[in-house]
Amino acid sequence: MSGHQAQRTIHVGGEWRAAVSGATRDVLDPADAKPFAVVAEGGVPDADAAVEAARLAFDHGAWPRTPVKERAALLRRVAGLLVRDRESLGLLESRDAGKTLEEGRVDIDCVADAFRYFADLVVAEGRGRVVDAGSDDVHSVVVHEPVGVCAMITPWNYPLLQASWKIAPALAAGNTFVVKPSEITPLTTVALVDLLVEAGLPAGVANLVTGPGHSVGARLAEHPDVDLVSFTGGLVSGTKVAQAAAVTVKKVALELGGKNPNVVFADSCATEEGFDTAVDQALNAAFIHSGQVCSAGSRLIIEESVRDRFVAELVRRAERIRLGRGTEPGVECGPLVSAEQRERTEDYVAAALAEGAVLRTGGARPDPSPERPATGFFYEPTVLDQCHREMRVVREEVFGPVLTVETFRTEDEAVALANDTEYGLAGGVWTADAGRARRVAGRLRHGTVWINDFHPYLPQAEWGGFGKSGVGRELGPAGLAEYRESKHVYQNLAPKPVRWFAG
Repeated sequence: MSGHQAQRTIHVGGEWRAAVSGATRDVLDPADAKPFAVVAEGGVPDADAAVEAARLAFDHGAWPRTPVKERAALLRRVAGLLVRDRESLGLLESRDAGKTLEEGRVDIDCVADAFRYFADLVVAEGRGRVVDAGSDDVHSVVVHEPVGVCAMITPWNYPLLQASWKIAPALAAGNTFVVKPSEITPLTTVALVDLLVEAGLPAGVANLVTGPGHSVGARLAEHPDVDLVSFTGGLVSGTKVAQAAAVTVKKVALELGGKNPNVVFADSCATEEGFDTAVDQALNAAFIHSGQVCSAGSRLIIEESVRDRFVAELVRRAERIRLGRGTEPGVECGPLVSAEQRERTEDYVAAALAEGAVLRTGGARPDPSPERPATGFFYEPTVLDQCHREMRVVREEVFGPVLTVETFRTEDEAVALANDTEYGLAGGVWTADAGRARRVAGRLRHGTVWINDFHPYLPQAEWGGFGKSGVGRELGPAGLAEYRESKHVYQNLAPKPVRWFAG
C-alpha cells in the first residue's frame, strides 16, 4: 500500500482518502489473530462518491474511447508490475488470507496471466463481426461496447485473483469500475489499485471502497448509476445482490461457490502409481488453502471395492499435513481466515457426527506450536466417513478443511451422486477407461470437469457453474463478453423508398 497512509485505503477519482465517517478497521493475521494493518471502514457515502467518480469517468473521460491497443498496452504494463512486485504481493496475500507463501506467489503469477490474457484477447477480436445481410447494398456489423460503470464485490479466499478476473476484462472492454474487496482481506486489492495508477490508468477509471458488504456492497448492488454488478461469494449474499440489482435491471454476474464431487473409479487405482496419484490429488482437492476454495473437491465419491484401502491411505496422509503460519518453511496448510470461519467449520463437523458420520481424522483444533500460535484460527484436516446426501455437511458448502466420503457401485450411481447437489461449479473424474471418462464428464452438470486431475484452470477457458453456483462466466471469451454490450449497426448503402404505404 505504498504511496498513501494505511488508513487512507479508499480510492475515488484518482485520490486516496479516508472514510467519510473517519472509521477504520484492523486487519488481522489469521495465524495469530493479531492486527497487522489498518484500513478505512467505508460506508454508503463513500460508495456513492466512488460511483459518481466512475460515472463521470465513463460518460466524459477518455478511457472508454481509448483505442483497444492502448488499453491492452496498459494491461500488459500492469502484468509487468505484478511480476516486479511478486514477492511482496505474495507475502501480503499469504499474511492477509492465511495461505502459504508459495500459494501467495502462485496467485500473483495467475493475476499477471489474467491481465496478459485479456490484453491479447481484446486486440485479437478485431473491429466487430460482419453480418451477411444478403445484399451488396447493405453493410451490417455487430460491434462491442463497454457496459459502463461496473461494481465488483470480491471474496476473502482469493482476494487478488478474484479481483483480477473482474478488473482485467472490465478494463480491456473500456469500462470504469468500483471494487469492494472483502473487509477481511482487502490489502492486495488496495495494492493492485496502486499498480493501476502507476501504470497510467486515468483518474476515475478505477475506484476502490474498503468496507463491509452489508453497507458498501449492498449500496453498490442497488445503485442506479451502476450498470453491472459482479459478485463472487456465498449463496445467501449473492441472492441479496441479485435482488437489489433487479430493481434497476442492471447486468448481474454471480459466482456463488459449489459442493464439488471428486469421483474415483476403482480402475484408476489398479496400479500403485495410479493409486498414489488419486490419493494425492484427493488431498489437494480437499485441503489446499484449508479447503477455502469455491471449487474444493470436498465430496469424495469412491467405488466401493477400493474404498477401505483408499480412505485408510488418505487418512494416513491427511494426519501428516503440516499446519502452521503460511510464511514458515515447510508449512503445507495455513489457518482458516477468521474465528467465524473456524466456528462455522466446527458446527458442520458436529452436525455431521450427530447425523451419523464417522470421524476418521481431524475434527479439532490442533495443539499449539511455534508455527501454530494458540490464538490462530487453525483447524485440523478432517475426513468424515460413511456420509450420505441427507447430511448438511454433504449438501452445503463448508469452506473449511473437511472431506466427506460417499461410495458407489455402478457408473450410473456415481453420476447420480455427483449431480445430486443444488450447486454445479466443478467436479473431478478418476478413471483409466477413456470411454468412461468421456461419458461421465458429459453427464456431469458442472461448469468445469477435470478428468484425472483436480483444480487447474486456464485464463482462456470459461469459469462458472450450473444451478445455484451462479450466473454468467468469468475468464475466456465469455468473461470479456460479460463486460460488453453488443450493438448491431445496419447501414443501407443505396436507400430508396419502401412504398409500404400508398401515400
